Amino acid sequence: MTQVSRALQTVAVTLWVGSLWTMGLLIAPMLFRILPDRVLAGAVAGRLFGVVAYLGLACAACLIVLVFARSQREAKRFLLWLVMAMAALTAIGEFGIQPILAELKEAANPMDVMQSELRGQFATWHGVASGLYLLNCALGGVLVVLHNRAVGPRG
Repeated sequence: MTQVSRALQTVAVTLWVGSLWTMGLLIAPMLFRILPDRVLAGAVAGRLFGVVAYLGLACAACLIVLVFARSQREAKRFLLWLVMAMAALTAIGEFGIQPILAELKEAANPMDVMQSELRGQFATWHGVASGLYLLNCALGGVLVVLHNRAVGPRG
């Protein structure tokens, strides 16, 4: 593996997992603590989660192209499956669950969805999205650790 390839992989892993953790574990909670309007906080967080999702999918594509798909070593194949699982969770969240949440918000309009009869459905889908996001954060931690081993001096 070339030094450039190693560096690009490390940047992709760092950018992806770092953005997952920063957005989900730091920025989103802070938005809800700082902003006086929960609807505004949710709207801002939703937009930022979308950016993180697209960034993650781009990083996953980069990682797959750079090395993982070309390696037959067992460790690299596992990393490939891990990256693909994380990309799938990201896609499910962004293209599967987020449209449902947006639809529920629109159906509740002009009311806040959490003040409407759709509150239960919204809370359920939001919980599913949160669970998948936290799972992706955990898998990201595994990716960081295993990637660092794989690109080491013998990677």
